[in-house]
Amino acid sequence: MRTIDNVVEVRRPRPAAPAPRTERPALLWWGWAAVLFLLYAAVGVRRQALIRTTGYDLGIFEQAVKAYAQLRAPVAPLRGEGFNLLGDHFHPVLAVLAPLYRLAPTPYTLLVAQAALLALAVVPLARRAHRVLGRRAAHVIAFGYGLSWGIASAVAFDFHEVCFAVPLVSFALEALALRRWRLAVALGAPLLLVKEDLGLTLAAIGGYVAWQGRRTLGLATAAAGLLGSALEFKVLMPFFSPAGTYAHAANLEPGHGSLLATLAMAPLDAVRPEVKATTLVLVFAPAALIALRSPLAWIAVPTLGWRMLSQNPFHWGTSFHYTAVLMPVVFAALTDALAPYRRAGDALARRHVRASLATTAAVTLALIPSFPLAQLVHRSTWRSTAHIAAARDLLRRIPDGATVAASNRLVPQLTARTDVVLFPTYPVHWRLYDTGEPVPPPTARWIVYDPVPAESWPYPPGYWPYPKERQEAELRKAERAYGYRIVARRDGIVLLRR
Repeated sequence: MRTIDNVVEVRRPRPAAPAPRTERPALLWWGWAAVLFLLYAAVGVRRQALIRTTGYDLGIFEQAVKAYAQLRAPVAPLRGEGFNLLGDHFHPVLAVLAPLYRLAPTPYTLLVAQAALLALAVVPLARRAHRVLGRRAAHVIAFGYGLSWGIASAVAFDFHEVCFAVPLVSFALEALALRRWRLAVALGAPLLLVKEDLGLTLAAIGGYVAWQGRRTLGLATAAAGLLGSALEFKVLMPFFSPAGTYAHAANLEPGHGSLLATLAMAPLDAVRPEVKATTLVLVFAPAALIALRSPLAWIAVPTLGWRMLSQNPFHWGTSFHYTAVLMPVVFAALTDALAPYRRAGDALARRHVRASLATTAAVTLALIPSFPLAQLVHRSTWRSTAHIAAARDLLRRIPDGATVAASNRLVPQLTARTDVVLFPTYPVHWRLYDTGEPVPPPTARWIVYDPVPAESWPYPPGYWPYPKERQEAELRKAERAYGYRIVARRDGIVLLRR
């Protein structure tokens, strides 16, 4: 009898498949914001610690915020006796910083707040890039914006009100890309409270909305932007200005004698001298010029237009803070321009996207050494000097609440605890500037003078604030004619008291 053994197959349970990784894309953009905040804050804080910041402009803005914190009008003695800073530029948004400054009355409050606002702008840029182009592209866009030369130049030049505009524009651009027209307008409207020229940017946002089909909303927004800027230029700033006029009207004067001739020559004037053409190329270079394919790039036109047609040469180049508000436009437009290639899905389109992003990263890396973020790898950024120690020792001798006339780069070291003006432009009444009347003697009890500038950037060497010969002549005059006496001198720095 044949016995057939029953074979029982025992199946071992298969190991459980690993759970799919939970993707948390929000960590991507908020992580970038945190990293950039630390980066920007490090630059601003170290510049202040190394006495590289200046009275023009950090000291001026601190005086305005300090006044807001004390529930006073934003009068900035550094601009002139009784000078309401709303007559210089229209930026009531600065009052937002008053509660923070009241808690921490120091220039570091302004510098850290600026770092946070500029870093915040990366969130909508990276978020949109992640949704449209993918994770890797989001990293490249965040990297390109965060280390762009336009943002670097703003971070390394004191504090400016434009830091509020950068995240507003960035979030508004995301809303435009999502076709959320009302949200885009709501995010753009506060630009009228940031600076007088940004009403033109709001008008550009309105023009984009109208072009995309929401004509009533778009045209109303464009009109509000244009009328808002006109009101600020023609009514509000002259009202607040002690002189009764717009303080920077000379920058807007026709360059060819008449408005008609100026408009006719505008296309040529926008690219000459060559520094203007260089700046125009560099603005879009981080996006490999591909951003110009997107209609979102038109939102950069108002800022580029007034800068290139201004009579002030400082507006033409790559220094200072003037390009910061353009960087969100460039990278939002880059994402928008690459989106159709990503949707196409074919191999050639994918290669185009990869090549474009690689070019963006490469250009950003290539430009970093030429702009101020490179300061973070310089040894001098992390080391103090005997000159800085001497300056701090002399500044400590000035009592809180004193009136002081100080060299430009010493002003931000004193603004929080003294009433400080710029040496050698002693505090005089604004009416005496253009009348030819004799300027009265200085009223500040203390003068502190430092003949050694920390660095020339962003000004040309020897430019700011006055020639050394004039400053030293004013110093001798203070001793001989106004009754000041030297009470201390260290490493070339002189402290005088009346």
